[in-house]
Amino acid sequence: MSKNIKKKWNTDNSYLELPSKLYTKQLPEKCFNPKLLYYNYDLAKRIGCESLSKSEILDIFSGNKLSKSHTSISQAYAGHQFGHFNILGDGRAVLLCEQIAPDNIRYDIQLKGSGQTPYSRRGDGKATITSVLREYLMSEAMFYLNIPTTRSLAVIESSEKIFREKVFNRGILTRVSLSHIRFGTFEFVRKFCTKDEMEIFIKYVINRHFPQISNSCTPVLNFFELVMQKQVDLIVDWMRVGFIHGVMNTDNMSIPGETIDYGPCAFMNIYNPDTAFSSIDVNRRYSFGNQPKITFWNLNILANTLIPLISNNEENSKKIIRERMDKFPTIFKNSWYNMMFKKLGIISSDNEDKILVKSLLRIMEKYKLDYNNTFAALTMDNSSVDFFLKINEFKNWKERWKNRLNNSSKSLKSMKKQNPIIIPRNHLVEEALENTINGDFTNYNNLLNLISKPYDYNKSDCNLQTTPKGFDDSYRTFCGT
Repeated sequence: MSKNIKKKWNTDNSYLELPSKLYTKQLPEKCFNPKLLYYNYDLAKRIGCESLSKSEILDIFSGNKLSKSHTSISQAYAGHQFGHFNILGDGRAVLLCEQIAPDNIRYDIQLKGSGQTPYSRRGDGKATITSVLREYLMSEAMFYLNIPTTRSLAVIESSEKIFREKVFNRGILTRVSLSHIRFGTFEFVRKFCTKDEMEIFIKYVINRHFPQISNSCTPVLNFFELVMQKQVDLIVDWMRVGFIHGVMNTDNMSIPGETIDYGPCAFMNIYNPDTAFSSIDVNRRYSFGNQPKITFWNLNILANTLIPLISNNEENSKKIIRERMDKFPTIFKNSWYNMMFKKLGIISSDNEDKILVKSLLRIMEKYKLDYNNTFAALTMDNSSVDFFLKINEFKNWKERWKNRLNNSSKSLKSMKKQNPIIIPRNHLVEEALENTINGDFTNYNNLLNLISKPYDYNKSDCNLQTTPKGFDDSYRTFCGT
C-alpha cells in the first residue's frame, strides 16, 4: 500500500486497548473480481475519506489490500435472540479502523460480509449482494428521514457465488457507525470478564460516547439513563415513520442509539400495530406496535449487566437500577405523544389532544388507512388527496382537528418536518433489488434519489405514494445470513 493512502486517513484503534477477550484480530477474506457499485461521497466527505482514488476504494473496501494503519478486528459480543441468550460476535464482519473525522468525531469503519471469523459458528461469513444493496438503501432512507442510523460508505460486488434460498453474487458493505458497541457487548462483558475488566470497559464506553458524565459521582447510573433516553428517542422516531426493525435482539441494539442491522426491516403501509414482515418472527415479537415493549425488555437486560458496577451490595444495586427502569413507561409515553402532537401540528398540547391522537389511530386501524399517507394528506391539506373524507368518522375527526389548530402556520411547518411524503415502499424496494440481480440498476438508482427528499412538499408533482393492493399481505423479509 502506498504512503499516499496513509495521508488520507486519520485512524485510531482504541478498541485494541480493551481486554483482548473482547475481540480477535482478523483479516477479511480475499474478494474475487471486486467491482465498485456505489461509493457514498457525501458520507466520505463527512468522515474525511473523500480523497481516496477509485482503485484505493476498491482495494481497501473489498478487503484485498489494507493500509498499515488498519488493524482489522472482529468484536466479541453476546445477545438475547428472540428472548434466548446466545454467545455471538462478528460472524461476518471486521472492524477495519476507527476514523477521526474532520469535526473530530470518531467513527467505526466496518466491512460487512467480509468472510468467516472465529465467531461465525456454522455461517460462511459472507453476504449476498442483494442484502448489501438493501442495507445501503434502507440506511440512506433513514438518514434522510432524520433518524439516527449507521450509514453505508461503499458497496462492492464479487463474482463469487453465495448460496442462500437461491444463488447470488457476493457483496461487501462498508458500514460506518459511531461504534458497534451493542447491548449484547455488555452481556458478553458481564458473563466473561472480571469486575476490573468490566470497569475498564464501562469507562471506555463512557469516555467515547458520553464524556459529559465521565466525572460524575454516579457515572454508571448516568450512563444507563442516557442510553435509555437515546433508545426512547430512536424508537419514537421509528414509530413516527412506520419503520419496523424486524429483529430487535439485544445484539442489534446500539449503545450510541443508532439504527443498526437492516436485515429483515420494512416500512408499514396499512396501519396495524400487529404488522410484522420478518420471515423468522413467526410470533410477531418484533411487530410495529410491540417495539416499545421490546425496548423496555432490552433495557432490562442491559440494566442487569450493570449491577456489579453500581455498588458492592447486589440487592442495593438492583433497587437503584430498578428505580431508573420504572421511569421508562412515563418517559416513553410522553415522548411518543409529543411526537404524535408534532405530526398533527399541535404546538401547545393538553390532555384533550391525547384523545384526538387515539381517535385518529383507531379510525386508521378500523378502516385500514395507510399510515404515512394519512399524515401526509393532512399535511398537504388538499381536497384532491382528501379521499379519507368518504369516511364519516374521519370527516368528523378532521373537523375537530382543524378547529384545534385554528389555521396556525407554525402547525404546518411542524407537520412538514415530521410527516414524510416519501418512504421506501416495500414493493419499490423489492422491484429495485430484483432488477439489480439482472444487472439493471435503473429502478434502484431512481429509488435512491427518491428517498433522499422525503419531506419535499414543494414539488409541483407532489403526490401520495400508492402500494399495490394486497402486496403486503404476503410480503416477507429475510436476514440474508
